[in-house]
Amino acid sequence: MTTLTEGSADIEKLEEIKKHSHPLIAIFILFGGMAALIIAIALSISFGAADIKLVTVWTAVFNFNPEITAHQIIRDIRMPRVLGAAMVGSSFAVAGALMQGMTRNPLADSGLLGLNAGASFMLALCFAFLPGLPYMYLIMYSFLGAGLGVLIVYGVGSLSRGGLTPMRLVLAGAAVSALLGALSEGIALHFKIGQDLAFWYAGGVSGTKWINLQIMSPWIIVAMLGAVMLSRSITLLSLGEEVAIGLGQRIKTIKVLGMIIVLVLAGAAVSVVGAVGFVGLIVPHLTRSLIGHDYRWIIPCSIVLGGLLVVLADLAARMINPPYETPIGALIALIGVPFFLYLARRGGKEL
Repeated sequence: MTTLTEGSADIEKLEEIKKHSHPLIAIFILFGGMAALIIAIALSISFGAADIKLVTVWTAVFNFNPEITAHQIIRDIRMPRVLGAAMVGSSFAVAGALMQGMTRNPLADSGLLGLNAGASFMLALCFAFLPGLPYMYLIMYSFLGAGLGVLIVYGVGSLSRGGLTPMRLVLAGAAVSALLGALSEGIALHFKIGQDLAFWYAGGVSGTKWINLQIMSPWIIVAMLGAVMLSRSITLLSLGEEVAIGLGQRIKTIKVLGMIIVLVLAGAAVSVVGAVGFVGLIVPHLTRSLIGHDYRWIIPCSIVLGGLLVVLADLAARMINPPYETPIGALIALIGVPFFLYLARRGGKEL
């Protein structure tokens, strides 16, 4: 009798999520966000040290002429940069959404839980001991570094009395990130590779090339599809482990698959843009506030809004002090830090 009562309560919780979700708003975000993203990409391609008209951008994309300098700038420099920004933003946003859903931690984000710092630390080791390593291997080492970072964070957090509360996990993440960041800087100073690592410390997409996109895009696309396929299970897991088990979910399998997806997305993104934080914190919360707690909508909308956020940040980075560029990591942090403090003050009541 008790089992039936608990099962009914679990189903009621699931129905409550469905009742408070807003699929029409989600569809509007998907289509409206895609339109805004395309416009932002076009504007970002046209703006730079050499201002290029939108008509020229259209011509370069659909009727490329290698003899025209503007077309070469668009194809070889600006297009991979902007597309890389969109992919990186989507990756960080989906990684954050998955982490928040699996851990029920409203402060979860790849930057706050040590993944970005771990990936950056591994890149520092690669530059110091394996110079000239092909980009494909850099991505693989980024994955390993991201995994190392999150393992250390969870290990440190588990040692505290009372278990892994959201705030303890974030404090452990901050401590581990500071440690790995200090080790990375020490390696940079000792081996005199500070110039090489400066790009990853600051965060930016200016150095993105087509070869970077060709290597990382299959990983990101597969991980995104995996996240979408896992979205229903993440919704159930976000209700609590007991509820998910009661509704027939294999929570260990879900968590392992989800963490693999997070490591792939965060590792690939850091290998391109560097240690940019808060994207995975801001976007999922904004999405949930608009469409509810159904991850079948949260994850697709996070893909669109995450890409839009980083593309706009990259555009703003070039407009603030031209012809110099402001690191996009710093711009996003201007929004992310107050947002993080707001969530910490609320205590995660929205999850």
